[in-house]
Amino acid sequence: MQRRQGRVNAGLLLLLYQISQVGLQNIPSVTLAVLVLNIFLFLNPVRPLHEVCISVNEGFYKQNWQRLLLSPVHHADDWHLYYNMISMLWKGIMLERKLKSVWFAYIIAVFSVLIGVVYMALEFMLVKILNDPSYEMNCAVGFSGVLFALKVLNNHYNPGRVSHVLGLQISSKYACWVELVAIHLISPGTSFAGHLAGILVGLMYTMGPLKKIMKACAGAVTSFTDPDRPRDYYSGYSDYYYRYPEYQYTTPRNYYDYTGGLTEEEQLERAVLNSLNERDFGGATYNNERRPYGFWFPPEQNSEEEVRRQRLRRFDRR
Repeated sequence: MQRRQGRVNAGLLLLLYQISQVGLQNIPSVTLAVLVLNIFLFLNPVRPLHEVCISVNEGFYKQNWQRLLLSPVHHADDWHLYYNMISMLWKGIMLERKLKSVWFAYIIAVFSVLIGVVYMALEFMLVKILNDPSYEMNCAVGFSGVLFALKVLNNHYNPGRVSHVLGLQISSKYACWVELVAIHLISPGTSFAGHLAGILVGLMYTMGPLKKIMKACAGAVTSFTDPDRPRDYYSGYSDYYYRYPEYQYTTPRNYYDYTGGLTEEEQLERAVLNSLNERDFGGATYNNERRPYGFWFPPEQNSEEEVRRQRLRRFDRR
Protein backbone atom coordinates (compact mmCIF):
# COMPACT_ATOMS: atom_id res chain seq x y z
CA MET A 1 0.00 0.00 0.00
CA GLN A 2 1.44 3.34 -1.05
CA ARG A 3 0.72 6.69 0.56
CA ARG A 4 0.01 9.65 -1.72
CA GLN A 5 2.51 12.47 -1.90
CA GLY A 6 1.85 15.09 0.75
CA ARG A 7 0.10 18.06 -0.85
CA VAL A 8 -3.02 20.11 -0.26
CA ASN A 9 -6.00 18.21 -1.68
CA ALA A 10 -8.67 20.91 -2.00
CA GLY A 11 -11.24 18.43 -3.28
CA LEU A 12 -10.71 16.15 -0.31
CA LEU A 13 -10.94 19.02 2.17
CA LEU A 14 -14.15 20.24 0.56
CA LEU A 15 -15.56 16.70 0.66
CA LEU A 16 -14.80 16.38 4.38
CA TYR A 17 -16.42 19.76 4.98
CA GLN A 18 -19.58 18.72 3.13
CA ILE A 19 -19.76 15.47 5.13
CA SER A 20 -19.40 17.42 8.39
CA GLN A 21 -22.20 19.75 7.31
CA VAL A 22 -24.53 16.80 6.75
CA GLY A 23 -23.45 15.20 10.04
CA LEU A 24 -22.16 11.66 10.50
CA GLN A 25 -25.27 10.79 12.50
CA ASN A 26 -27.43 11.60 9.46
CA ILE A 27 -25.52 9.35 7.05
CA PRO A 28 -26.69 5.70 6.90
CA SER A 29 -24.10 3.09 7.84
CA VAL A 30 -23.39 1.54 4.43
CA THR A 31 -23.21 4.92 2.70
CA LEU A 32 -20.79 6.14 5.36
CA ALA A 33 -18.68 2.99 5.00
CA VAL A 34 -18.42 3.53 1.22
CA LEU A 35 -17.32 7.13 1.76
CA VAL A 36 -14.72 6.13 4.34
CA LEU A 37 -13.37 3.31 2.16
CA ASN A 38 -12.95 5.52 -0.90
CA ILE A 39 -11.31 8.32 1.10
CA PHE A 40 -8.97 5.87 2.82
CA LEU A 41 -7.91 4.25 -0.46
CA PHE A 42 -7.42 7.66 -2.04
CA LEU A 43 -4.95 8.55 0.72
CA ASN A 44 -3.48 5.04 0.87
CA PRO A 45 -3.94 3.35 -2.53
CA VAL A 46 -3.40 -0.39 -2.65
CA ARG A 47 -1.37 -0.05 -5.85
CA PRO A 48 -0.62 2.66 -8.43
CA LEU A 49 -3.57 3.54 -10.64
CA HIS A 50 -2.19 1.75 -13.69
CA GLU A 51 -2.19 -1.47 -11.63
CA VAL A 52 -5.79 -1.22 -10.38
CA CYS A 53 -7.66 0.17 -13.40
CA ILE A 54 -9.84 -2.21 -15.41
CA SER A 55 -9.53 -2.82 -19.16
CA VAL A 56 -10.13 -5.59 -21.65
CA ASN A 57 -6.42 -6.24 -21.85
CA GLU A 58 -5.83 -6.39 -18.10
CA GLY A 59 -9.13 -7.84 -16.93
CA PHE A 60 -9.97 -10.31 -19.69
CA TYR A 61 -6.80 -11.27 -21.54
CA LYS A 62 -4.46 -11.19 -18.53
CA GLN A 63 -7.26 -12.32 -16.17
CA ASN A 64 -6.42 -9.83 -13.44
CA TRP A 65 -9.89 -10.26 -11.96
CA GLN A 66 -8.99 -8.48 -8.71
CA ARG A 67 -9.17 -5.25 -10.70
CA LEU A 68 -12.95 -5.65 -10.78
CA LEU A 69 -12.88 -5.02 -7.03
CA LEU A 70 -10.09 -2.44 -6.92
CA SER A 71 -10.94 -0.14 -9.82
CA PRO A 72 -14.25 1.26 -8.46
CA VAL A 73 -12.73 2.39 -5.14
CA HIS A 74 -9.67 4.19 -6.54
CA HIS A 75 -9.75 7.68 -8.03
CA ALA A 76 -7.46 9.64 -10.31
CA ASP A 77 -7.29 12.83 -8.20
CA ASP A 78 -8.99 14.67 -5.35
CA TRP A 79 -11.63 16.32 -7.53
CA HIS A 80 -12.50 13.00 -9.12
CA LEU A 81 -13.02 11.69 -5.58
CA TYR A 82 -14.98 14.78 -4.51
CA TYR A 83 -17.58 14.72 -7.28
CA ASN A 84 -18.11 10.97 -7.02
CA MET A 85 -18.43 10.90 -3.23
CA ILE A 86 -20.74 13.91 -3.05
CA SER A 87 -22.99 12.14 -5.52
CA MET A 88 -22.70 8.94 -3.46
CA LEU A 89 -23.57 10.84 -0.30
CA TRP A 90 -26.94 12.07 -1.54
CA LYS A 91 -27.89 8.97 -3.51
CA GLY A 92 -26.88 6.75 -0.60
CA ILE A 93 -28.97 8.68 1.92
CA MET A 94 -32.07 8.34 -0.25
CA LEU A 95 -31.62 4.77 -1.44
CA GLU A 96 -30.29 3.15 1.73
CA ARG A 97 -33.28 4.36 3.72
CA LYS A 98 -35.56 2.98 1.03
CA LEU A 99 -33.83 -0.37 0.45
CA LYS A 100 -32.42 -0.91 3.98
CA SER A 101 -28.73 -1.23 4.76
CA VAL A 102 -28.13 -4.97 4.14
CA TRP A 103 -29.78 -4.98 0.73
CA PHE A 104 -28.13 -1.70 -0.23
CA ALA A 105 -24.70 -3.11 0.66
CA TYR A 106 -25.52 -6.17 -1.46
CA ILE A 107 -26.41 -3.90 -4.39
CA ILE A 108 -23.19 -1.90 -4.07
CA ALA A 109 -21.07 -5.07 -4.04
CA VAL A 110 -22.82 -6.67 -7.04
CA PHE A 111 -22.94 -3.45 -9.07
CA SER A 112 -19.24 -2.72 -8.47
CA VAL A 113 -18.20 -6.04 -9.99
CA LEU A 114 -20.87 -6.34 -12.67
CA ILE A 115 -20.26 -2.84 -14.07
CA GLY A 116 -16.62 -3.76 -14.64
CA VAL A 117 -17.73 -6.84 -16.58
CA VAL A 118 -20.20 -4.86 -18.70
CA TYR A 119 -17.55 -2.18 -19.28
CA MET A 120 -15.14 -4.76 -20.69
CA ALA A 121 -17.93 -6.18 -22.87
CA LEU A 122 -18.68 -2.72 -24.31
CA GLU A 123 -15.02 -2.00 -25.01
CA PHE A 124 -14.63 -5.42 -26.63
CA MET A 125 -17.63 -4.68 -28.88
CA LEU A 126 -16.01 -1.39 -29.94
CA VAL A 127 -12.85 -3.27 -30.86
CA LYS A 128 -14.79 -5.60 -33.13
CA ILE A 129 -17.16 -3.01 -34.59
CA LEU A 130 -14.59 -0.28 -35.26
CA ASN A 131 -11.69 -2.66 -35.83
CA ASP A 132 -9.63 -0.56 -33.44
CA PRO A 133 -7.55 -2.56 -30.91
CA SER A 134 -6.81 0.60 -28.89
CA TYR A 135 -10.12 0.17 -27.06
CA GLU A 136 -8.69 -2.96 -25.44
CA MET A 137 -6.19 -0.75 -23.64
CA ASN A 138 -8.67 1.83 -22.29
CA CYS A 139 -8.27 1.56 -18.53
CA ALA A 140 -10.89 2.97 -16.16
CA VAL A 141 -11.02 3.74 -12.43
CA GLY A 142 -13.56 5.42 -10.18
CA PHE A 143 -16.98 4.96 -8.63
CA SER A 144 -18.91 6.86 -11.29
CA GLY A 145 -20.19 3.73 -13.04
CA VAL A 146 -21.82 2.58 -9.79
CA LEU A 147 -23.24 6.08 -9.31
CA PHE A 148 -24.92 6.01 -12.72
CA ALA A 149 -26.50 2.67 -11.79
CA LEU A 150 -27.69 4.09 -8.46
CA LYS A 151 -29.13 7.09 -10.31
CA VAL A 152 -31.25 4.71 -12.40
CA LEU A 153 -32.47 3.07 -9.18
CA ASN A 154 -33.19 6.41 -7.54
CA ASN A 155 -35.23 7.56 -10.54
CA HIS A 156 -37.08 4.24 -10.49
CA TYR A 157 -38.04 4.49 -6.82
CA ASN A 158 -38.78 8.25 -7.00
CA PRO A 159 -40.53 8.77 -10.35
CA GLY A 160 -41.91 12.04 -11.65
CA ARG A 161 -39.07 14.25 -10.45
CA VAL A 162 -37.25 16.85 -12.51
CA SER A 163 -33.45 17.11 -12.74
CA HIS A 164 -31.48 20.17 -13.79
CA VAL A 165 -28.73 19.41 -16.30
CA LEU A 166 -26.75 22.35 -17.68
CA GLY A 167 -29.58 24.68 -16.71
CA LEU A 168 -32.22 22.57 -18.45
CA GLN A 169 -35.10 20.87 -16.69
CA ILE A 170 -35.05 17.20 -17.64
CA SER A 171 -37.48 14.52 -16.53
CA SER A 172 -35.73 12.17 -14.11
CA LYS A 173 -36.66 9.31 -16.43
CA TYR A 174 -34.22 10.62 -19.05
CA ALA A 175 -31.79 12.56 -16.86
CA CYS A 176 -29.15 9.82 -16.70
CA TRP A 177 -28.95 9.67 -20.50
CA VAL A 178 -28.63 13.44 -20.81
CA GLU A 179 -25.94 13.47 -18.10
CA LEU A 180 -24.10 10.67 -19.90
CA VAL A 181 -23.74 12.79 -23.03
CA ALA A 182 -23.21 16.09 -21.18
CA ILE A 183 -20.36 14.78 -19.01
CA HIS A 184 -18.60 13.31 -22.03
CA LEU A 185 -18.87 16.61 -23.94
CA ILE A 186 -17.72 18.74 -21.00
CA SER A 187 -14.95 16.37 -19.91
CA PRO A 188 -13.85 14.18 -22.84
CA GLY A 189 -11.33 12.32 -20.67
CA THR A 190 -14.09 10.56 -18.73
CA SER A 191 -15.01 6.97 -19.51
CA PHE A 192 -18.14 7.03 -21.65
CA ALA A 193 -18.26 3.22 -21.71
CA GLY A 194 -17.87 3.06 -17.92
CA HIS A 195 -20.80 5.43 -17.35
CA LEU A 196 -22.90 3.63 -19.96
CA ALA A 197 -22.14 0.33 -18.25
CA GLY A 198 -23.55 1.78 -15.02
CA ILE A 199 -26.80 2.82 -16.71
CA LEU A 200 -27.18 -0.61 -18.32
CA VAL A 201 -26.63 -2.42 -15.01
CA GLY A 202 -29.17 -0.13 -13.36
CA LEU A 203 -31.71 -0.96 -16.06
CA MET A 204 -30.91 -4.67 -15.67
CA TYR A 205 -31.93 -4.31 -12.02
CA THR A 206 -35.06 -2.18 -12.46
CA MET A 207 -36.37 -3.60 -15.74
CA GLY A 208 -34.41 -6.79 -16.32
CA PRO A 209 -33.72 -10.04 -14.47
CA LEU A 210 -30.88 -8.85 -12.23
CA LYS A 211 -33.02 -8.18 -9.16
CA LYS A 212 -34.62 -11.64 -9.35
CA ILE A 213 -31.21 -13.27 -9.80
CA MET A 214 -29.85 -11.41 -6.78
CA LYS A 215 -32.83 -12.53 -4.69
CA ALA A 216 -32.36 -16.13 -5.79
CA CYS A 217 -28.64 -16.08 -4.98
CA ALA A 218 -29.27 -14.60 -1.55
CA GLY A 219 -32.45 -16.57 -0.84
CA ALA A 220 -30.78 -18.81 1.73
CA VAL A 221 -29.86 -15.81 3.89
CA THR A 222 -32.88 -14.48 5.79
CA SER A 223 -31.47 -10.96 6.12
CA PHE A 224 -31.40 -10.59 2.32
CA THR A 225 -35.17 -10.61 1.90
CA ASP A 226 -36.87 -8.34 -0.57
CA PRO A 227 -36.99 -4.83 0.97
CA ASP A 228 -40.37 -4.15 -0.68
CA ARG A 229 -42.10 -7.27 0.70
CA PRO A 230 -43.87 -7.08 4.07
CA ARG A 231 -42.36 -9.45 6.60
CA ASP A 232 -44.09 -11.57 9.21
CA TYR A 233 -43.69 -10.04 12.66
CA TYR A 234 -42.43 -13.32 14.12
CA SER A 235 -40.48 -14.52 11.09
CA GLY A 236 -37.18 -14.12 12.93
CA TYR A 237 -38.29 -16.49 15.69
CA SER A 238 -39.41 -19.47 13.62
CA ASP A 239 -36.29 -21.46 14.58
CA TYR A 240 -37.20 -21.07 18.23
CA TYR A 241 -40.56 -22.77 17.79
CA TYR A 242 -39.13 -25.66 15.81
CA ARG A 243 -36.16 -26.11 18.10
CA TYR A 244 -38.22 -26.56 21.26
CA PRO A 245 -41.06 -29.00 20.53
CA GLU A 246 -42.30 -29.00 24.13
CA TYR A 247 -43.79 -25.58 23.44
CA GLN A 248 -46.89 -25.67 21.32
CA TYR A 249 -46.19 -24.30 17.89
CA THR A 250 -48.68 -21.93 16.33
CA THR A 251 -48.50 -20.44 12.89
CA PRO A 252 -46.95 -16.96 13.15
CA ARG A 253 -49.50 -14.27 12.54
CA ASN A 254 -48.82 -11.59 10.00
CA TYR A 255 -48.08 -8.14 11.41
CA TYR A 256 -51.03 -6.72 9.49
CA ASP A 257 -53.39 -8.94 11.49
CA TYR A 258 -52.69 -6.70 14.47
CA THR A 259 -53.33 -3.46 12.63
CA GLY A 260 -56.47 -4.51 10.79
CA GLY A 261 -54.91 -3.20 7.59
CA LEU A 262 -55.05 0.36 8.90
CA THR A 263 -52.48 2.97 7.93
CA GLU A 264 -50.36 4.67 10.59
CA GLU A 265 -52.67 7.72 10.56
CA GLU A 266 -55.76 5.50 10.90
CA GLN A 267 -54.10 3.56 13.72
CA LEU A 268 -53.38 6.81 15.58
CA GLU A 269 -56.97 8.01 15.10
CA ARG A 270 -58.35 4.66 16.33
CA ALA A 271 -56.03 4.74 19.34
CA VAL A 272 -57.29 8.21 20.30
CA LEU A 273 -60.90 7.09 19.96
CA ASN A 274 -60.23 4.03 22.08
CA SER A 275 -58.59 6.19 24.72
CA LEU A 276 -61.62 8.48 24.84
CA ASN A 277 -63.97 5.52 25.07
CA GLU A 278 -62.01 4.07 27.96
CA ARG A 279 -62.32 7.36 29.83
CA ASP A 280 -66.04 7.54 29.10
CA PHE A 281 -66.64 4.07 30.50
CA GLY A 282 -64.19 4.30 33.37
CA GLY A 283 -61.86 1.75 31.83
CA ALA A 284 -64.37 -1.04 32.50
CA THR A 285 -64.77 -4.07 30.31
CA TYR A 286 -68.05 -5.34 29.00
CA ASN A 287 -69.53 -8.50 30.50
CA ASN A 288 -66.22 -9.04 32.35
CA GLU A 289 -64.68 -10.15 29.08
CA ARG A 290 -61.03 -9.65 28.35
CA ARG A 291 -60.38 -7.35 25.43
CA PRO A 292 -58.49 -8.86 22.50
CA TYR A 293 -54.98 -7.73 21.74
CA GLY A 294 -54.71 -4.92 19.20
CA PHE A 295 -57.20 -2.23 18.32
CA TRP A 296 -60.44 -2.56 20.23
CA PHE A 297 -63.76 -1.53 18.71
CA PRO A 298 -66.29 -0.93 21.53
CA PRO A 299 -69.80 -2.35 21.10
CA GLU A 300 -72.51 0.00 19.92
CA GLN A 301 -74.67 0.05 23.05
CA ASN A 302 -75.37 3.73 23.61
CA SER A 303 -77.37 6.11 21.51
CA GLU A 304 -75.85 9.25 20.07
CA GLU A 305 -77.67 11.33 22.68
CA GLU A 306 -76.19 9.24 25.50
CA VAL A 307 -72.68 9.59 24.06
CA ARG A 308 -73.19 13.36 23.81
CA ARG A 309 -74.24 13.60 27.46
CA GLN A 310 -71.23 11.52 28.54
CA ARG A 311 -68.87 13.82 26.68
CA LEU A 312 -70.49 16.90 28.27
CA ARG A 313 -70.07 15.36 31.71
CA ARG A 314 -66.39 14.72 30.94
CA PHE A 315 -65.80 18.37 30.04
CA ASP A 316 -67.74 19.51 33.14
CA ARG A 317 -65.31 17.56 35.32
CA ARG A 318 -62.29 19.53 33.99
